Amino acid sequence: MPKLYLLFFLSLSFLPFISSSDDYKSFVYAGCSQTKYTPGSPYQLSVESLLTSLSKAAESSTYANFTSSSAEPAYGLFQCRADLPISNCDSCIHSALSQLSALCPGATGAAVQLRSCFLRYDKESFLGKPDDTLLYKRCGGAAAGGYASDVFGLRDAALGSLTAAPPTGGSYRVGGAGYVQAMAQCVGDLSPKECTDCVESAVAQVKAVCGFAVGADVYLGKCYLQYWSNGVYPSRHNHVDETGKTLAIIIGILAAVALILVFLSFIRRAGGKY
Repeated sequence: MPKLYLLFFLSLSFLPFISSSDDYKSFVYAGCSQTKYTPGSPYQLSVESLLTSLSKAAESSTYANFTSSSAEPAYGLFQCRADLPISNCDSCIHSALSQLSALCPGATGAAVQLRSCFLRYDKESFLGKPDDTLLYKRCGGAAAGGYASDVFGLRDAALGSLTAAPPTGGSYRVGGAGYVQAMAQCVGDLSPKECTDCVESAVAQVKAVCGFAVGADVYLGKCYLQYWSNGVYPSRHNHVDETGKTLAIIIGILAAVALILVFLSFIRRAGGKY
């Protein structure tokens, strides 16, 4: 598993400033390395050059990877959902760059996943290397009747259609059965066989971690998968996993404490004037 995600993993999908679930730029997760580069170092210049190249490439492509040419190279890539228009891809990547800068300032490696695009850079090359580590999951509400519900037969058929793609198939795959739809996409640096292997792993993971959910999405190191039923995406379900609930509670407590401290400070200052 890449050190980047072991060291820092944060889901912000429950914070109030995150836009609606229909926003293709809505936040999913971010990861930052604990190590920081030295300001003004050759590696900082490599990172800045790399991110500039990625930003420019997003103006005309939905995928690109680069390696900065220097004594201390930086490796990076971005990818948008294959059905996202170029103009929206460009906007999504610019949003990812802004959030990366805010969340991971000075990090030697970082990644940001938005709903319809992904961006990552690191000091060690990860390009062309398969990775089926589970990074993030979101599970929808449970289907009535559990496994007795016909949604699971349709779900399995829909997910099966994603892995049944021929070895020459592309990285973006869609499938469906009845009222259940599914889609998956691999990062563009994987071969067709590596992509199929990653999607197969994602299928196994979503069944294992989301159980009876009528909709779900899972993000692995080099691919992601989503399925939904009745035309409702899992991001629109009210059910969230316990990690998200805990994070939301912690953030709420911290915000309340901060407000109390500000109020007490104001009272002290006001009392000192009389």
